[in-house]
Amino acid sequence: MSLPSSIDVAVIGAGAAGLGAAHALKRAGLSSVVLEARNRVGGRGHTIMAAPDVTFDLGCGWLHSADHNAFVKIAETLDFEIDRKLPPWRERAWGKSFPPEERADFIRSLDEFFERLEEAAKGGVDHPANLYLQAGNRWNPMIDAISSYINGCETDRLSILDFDAYEDTNLNWRVRRGYGALMQAYGAALPIAFNCAVTLIDHSAKRLRIETSQGTLSADKVIITVPTNLIAEGAIRFVPALPDKVDAASKLPLGLADKVMLALDEPELLPVDGNLRGATMRSEMGTYHLRPFGQPCIEGFFGGRFAQALEDAGDGAIAAQAIDEIVSFVGNDFRRKLKPLTESRWAHDPFARGSYSHALPDHASKRAVLAAPVDNRLFFAGEATSPNFFSTAHGAHDSGERAVREVIAATLGK
Repeated sequence: MSLPSSIDVAVIGAGAAGLGAAHALKRAGLSSVVLEARNRVGGRGHTIMAAPDVTFDLGCGWLHSADHNAFVKIAETLDFEIDRKLPPWRERAWGKSFPPEERADFIRSLDEFFERLEEAAKGGVDHPANLYLQAGNRWNPMIDAISSYINGCETDRLSILDFDAYEDTNLNWRVRRGYGALMQAYGAALPIAFNCAVTLIDHSAKRLRIETSQGTLSADKVIITVPTNLIAEGAIRFVPALPDKVDAASKLPLGLADKVMLALDEPELLPVDGNLRGATMRSEMGTYHLRPFGQPCIEGFFGGRFAQALEDAGDGAIAAQAIDEIVSFVGNDFRRKLKPLTESRWAHDPFARGSYSHALPDHASKRAVLAAPVDNRLFFAGEATSPNFFSTAHGAHDSGERAVREVIAATLGK
């Protein structure tokens, strides 16, 4: 759509939060436009066909806490099949690279670490999570790797109070056609201006002036849903400046979680929805989802500093690492059966600059600071503003609806 010159509410970003906000504004009868820098909806939710027979979610792929996840109902409404099988984590181990007794010992150490975090958080004083690693425990590097998958960062950069605030019902489902494809369908009927990057929000006058790559528009109110790294790095400038928001965003950085998809010849040699991981005793390791949905492929996952180093090494480095590691687990004969298809590089994505947020130690309270409205005209949403479902698409979606409730309350309060 073309950019309007004036609107009731402008929504910045067509990720899960922006889509949730736009639908809520539509229901409320407020005129709105979504300003999206990309040429697609979904933000950090993006489904591609990595091969004709391989669907791949480059970003979010799991309906976490599915019994509290708004996208479950959205999927059912839009006739998207939901896969309710167990995720390929604890119960689906495969291969000889991580013997059962070793794996049981690792899981026990991991659970005891989580229990120590939970107990420490009850005191209400924040600390870095790495303080609760058991000194000398041989599994500590792999616990750091697990943290990098879950949080996008290692334990030294993780707030225990923030980690404890996350609500996980341990019910994790998938969208067969892709989470990103579901978001695409969810946004299909919304007023969205694509390739429209916002660079400045001037809130010095009665009406807001919003400068974009396609021109300028005015609005009564704005809902800002962009990732924290963009706010922290000044990709959008505020006039007058909002130093508290920039500071809060900088204390809620996006961690990094990257994926790679490998084509697999002779897929019948591996189990459907299995999990492959080695007893590496390293934090620099991947974890591998074997034949997701029964497809002829392996999906690899890397997080934290190791993912950043692989991204920085250039295109293809993640795939090369994944193939080398898989071969070390299952034997060199598998090398000829594996072929790189595609990989994500979220830290190098200019409109994301990372994957999902975590609070730095001593800064768990910054989620509420980032979420707070400014002058009843600037409203903030996105997964980083969710108090309990941060780092998820449904947390982002719900925050968009929350921001619209704030917009309506401010409008009625005039």
